[in-house]
Amino acid sequence: MQPRNPWQAMCRPRYPLSAWPWRSAAYLLTGAVAGAAVLVGTVVSVVAGGVLALVLVGLPLLLGTVLAGIPVARLERRRLRLVDGDPAHDPHLPPAAPGLRAWLTTRLRERATWRELGHALLFAGLLWPVDALALTAGLLVPAAVTATPLLMATAGDGREAKVLKLWTVTGWPAAAGAALLGVVLLALGGYVLGAAAGARAGLTRLLIAPREAELHARVTELTRSRVRLVDAFEAERRRIERDLHDGAQQRLVALTMTLGLARLDAPPGPLADQLAKAHEESGRALRELRELVHGIHPQVLADYGLEAAVADAADRSAVPVDVDLSLSGRLPASVEAAAYFVVCEALANVARHSGANRARVDGGHRDGRLLLEIRDDGWGGARAGAGSGLTGLADRVSVLDGRLTLSSPVGGPTLLRVEIPCAPCSP
Repeated sequence: MQPRNPWQAMCRPRYPLSAWPWRSAAYLLTGAVAGAAVLVGTVVSVVAGGVLALVLVGLPLLLGTVLAGIPVARLERRRLRLVDGDPAHDPHLPPAAPGLRAWLTTRLRERATWRELGHALLFAGLLWPVDALALTAGLLVPAAVTATPLLMATAGDGREAKVLKLWTVTGWPAAAGAALLGVVLLALGGYVLGAAAGARAGLTRLLIAPREAELHARVTELTRSRVRLVDAFEAERRRIERDLHDGAQQRLVALTMTLGLARLDAPPGPLADQLAKAHEESGRALRELRELVHGIHPQVLADYGLEAAVADAADRSAVPVDVDLSLSGRLPASVEAAAYFVVCEALANVARHSGANRARVDGGHRDGRLLLEIRDDGWGGARAGAGSGLTGLADRVSVLDGRLTLSSPVGGPTLLRVEIPCAPCSP
């Protein structure tokens, strides 16, 4: 596996001969240059903004200083590619609306903006001198020692050379020994550069691209993708229901009517008996198809909303059901579908397993949430994982950031509660 940062690369025996020391040197060099530029820009902006603030002209400059951490952090995330194979995530959220005002409001409220401002100030005041010092110790000093013979041949007229302005080397054997020492220092300096660049990159990632922010972004995107899948699934269910209702069901209705008319016109005998059987079979097929269509996505839910669909499900229940559901408008299609199928599954469980004499469905939209409660007077003891199908419904509700809870002590009563955050779509 290829190393993805200097720390991993330094564990390899061929590290001094690899590109990692030079990548580390480039990272530290660009950090020193960029940090010095940030320092100059920050000082100029603060001084000019403070002086001009008396005439209100400097206020935009001071605001720009506060937001200066954003472009600096963007540059740092690009520089991290030199020594870090893992991409640095941008923690900023898109503005809620277009325009400069919405952008400024979003950025000033984000924690990432202030974290990046702190990083920019630390970068300008402390980090870039450390970069320059590490670059000097790991590359410039060993390079100067290695160049001793060249200095002797040029500046020293072949007689002597002053190394780092600290000691004087006379004679070519001493110059060759200094050059050999410089090569060894260059190899060791590669590790100094790698360690400094790795530590510097780790601190930068911690300040402007923390792993938890990246993980949060991934979880957010995963949640959004699950919601998109649910919406696409509901749209496909409605399409299938519409195709069956307008296509196969209508043709089957026409076939049933034709067989009924043929049965009336046929004289008594074997042909009439066969027509009667065919008419009955087509009637059963039509009923089964209607049940299938209703199970896929009931037309009453699409046309009239959740209230009417729940009332229809209560009318079709084998156990008498009282309904008290009050909604001021239609809800998102995915919310209505999830709530409807929760009610249907709960009423089916009441009829099959509870031994209840009566059930009740209550709910409404309050405080930005759809609340539903399905209760019965049965003997209780229900469990979500005991073949009731509620586990799948709980997963479906959780995709919408909702919650499904079940209370069913032995002896009853059983209460199923659903909460889904949503807003009405229309009055």
